Amino acid sequence: MSPGPEDKPRGPGRGPEGHLVVADDQTDLLSLMKDALEMEGYEVRTAENGQEALDLVRQDPPDCVVLDLFMPVKDGFTVCRELKGDIRFQNLPIILLSAAGQRDNRIQGLDIGADDFLVKPIEILELLARIRMIMRRNRQGLDANPLTRLPGNVTIQHKITTALLDGKAMAVLYCDLNHFKAYNDAYGFEAGDRVLKSTAEFLIAAVERVGQEGDFVGHIGGDDFIIVSVPDAMEKLAEDICRGYDALSPGFYKEEDRARGRLLSKDRQGEALEFPLLSIAVGVCHNGLKPLANYAEVSGIGSELKKHAKRIETSHFEIDRRKE
Repeated sequence: MSPGPEDKPRGPGRGPEGHLVVADDQTDLLSLMKDALEMEGYEVRTAENGQEALDLVRQDPPDCVVLDLFMPVKDGFTVCRELKGDIRFQNLPIILLSAAGQRDNRIQGLDIGADDFLVKPIEILELLARIRMIMRRNRQGLDANPLTRLPGNVTIQHKITTALLDGKAMAVLYCDLNHFKAYNDAYGFEAGDRVLKSTAEFLIAAVERVGQEGDFVGHIGGDDFIIVSVPDAMEKLAEDICRGYDALSPGFYKEEDRARGRLLSKDRQGEALEFPLLSIAVGVCHNGLKPLANYAEVSGIGSELKKHAKRIETSHFEIDRRKE
């Protein structure tokens, strides 16, 4: 089992209440906010411009971001827009701060995805209350996987069901790692968790590279992932994933396993076992040739096709070609 947030080792200053990134080019205010938030049990990393804030978020995603609107290099609007446009951070809570409380700034900030907007001069107690409220609401409403931070089953089912009800063209790629249990047993849970995190990043990169705007990546659990795209992009996306994963996989192994192209292990009785290297199986269900009735049908077809794809030793995909 992957460790949950409560099991995560905490570095110096990492607070139990959560992990924040706070950005403001007013250094006195930034220091004041940092001190006050740390006293309340938060870990706080600070930035004095928008690009620094983006870099901090990408290095180690926080639980919430507080951004001044008007900063050098990149302003708060730009940072918020870039984060909300990134699959990895679409559900990351963002609070915007502005000395100019005009209605248009507030509306623009909320329109690009900010979760809250505070007008300077800020009251520290109000900022604390807003952070607590947003983080509590986010934790209650988002079933994100604690390891990969990708949306989980509740969000996945809602995404697919909504697309079906809206009559949208949809392709669902069910992705499952082959031989992951053998790898996890031989290399240990920490190495297995690294594989899962790398796989999540790999699938996000594939969607950004050859997918369509609005594509969705979720983590069903364990070594099962899902991508929601469109029929026009599904085959190219599946091909890219399979080709890329076979190139990525050897890097997870020690030199001797990588050189032989196989994992040598032993069972509980000490008998020698041999497994292929990690690969990925992709089953693609879509409504390009026939309508899909509901989430259960999508899940059933996807699982069936993924099972067929797993019969091939290397990464492989199967697309539903049936018209009825």
